[in-house]
Amino acid sequence: MNAEAPVEPGRIVLLTASHRVAPGLLSWPAWQMLRTADRVLCADGDHPQLPYLREAGVDVGLAAPTAQELVDACAGARTVVVLAAGEGDRSLTDGLARMAGSGRFQMPDLELLPGSYDLPGARLLDLVQVMDRIRRDCPWSSRQTHEGLAKYAIEEAYELVEAIEDGDRDELREELGDVLLQVVFHARIAQEDETEPFSIDDVAGTIVDKLISRHPHIFGDAQAETPEEVKAHWLRTKAVEKQRDSVTDGVPLGQPGLALAAKLASRVRTAGLDVPPPSTLAGAGDSGIGYELLALAVRAEAAGHDPEAALRAAARVYRDAIRAAEAAASAEAGETARNDV
Repeated sequence: MNAEAPVEPGRIVLLTASHRVAPGLLSWPAWQMLRTADRVLCADGDHPQLPYLREAGVDVGLAAPTAQELVDACAGARTVVVLAAGEGDRSLTDGLARMAGSGRFQMPDLELLPGSYDLPGARLLDLVQVMDRIRRDCPWSSRQTHEGLAKYAIEEAYELVEAIEDGDRDELREELGDVLLQVVFHARIAQEDETEPFSIDDVAGTIVDKLISRHPHIFGDAQAETPEEVKAHWLRTKAVEKQRDSVTDGVPLGQPGLALAAKLASRVRTAGLDVPPPSTLAGAGDSGIGYELLALAVRAEAAGHDPEAALRAAARVYRDAIRAAEAAASAEAGETARNDV
């Protein structure tokens, strides 16, 4: 008498799809698997992929099988595709792992098949979605205005600069996120304006158009082989766009003093104007010191240095010297106290 042939265990395919990609945009291997599988199951009747699969002629059964039921459904070398929610059904995969670990079952092959992947920048969609909810439901965030948030934008920008100067990669990533939050927050507030609303998509669209316009050597027929030629393209295009009456137009006067002085000096130099900084004789007292600082900033900019960054670097050295002096004074005081005893 012939022994019964062993039952072939088949295959379980967990098909995942990114919620950040439009439903229906599945990879070719995913579509092939869906069309050739013996069964396709989905536990969520509202899964965003369902309408597109049914339109394509894929028969999807609405079911939430247990691990045992899924293994049984694969008997006879059958392939069962489970359309997973998000990155997969944890309870199902845990159940399959327990069955496999027991050693009492002939387990089917288990495959995780990504049907779609996040595109670069996809997590920005999550940020917009989270910001929408916070703006709607948070008692503090729902009451904020552009004016009330302005100080935070300045603070976050300074903290970003400090992270860059410290060379702390973890801090840099976090501070970049904080700056990005300011952009998304302001765009969300702007979306509610009754007369001139705009959204984060409008903000992104504006900067995309600007980048394309100011890089004709990339997106057009212009030629630029050196950084200097690229900068010249940028400045020419910007001048046409802005149509400013003065080279000083658009220079924010609220920025730190050295940065302001360097920016004005840069505008003057780029425009080919001969406007020396005011003489210290033009003022008296504290204003004379201001003219001296202005002259130093102009000299630094002409030499290719950022006076604001240079002063911060010098201040850091001074801070470290202060701390060293404090430590030395503390140690000396401790030694004196011990000697007195």
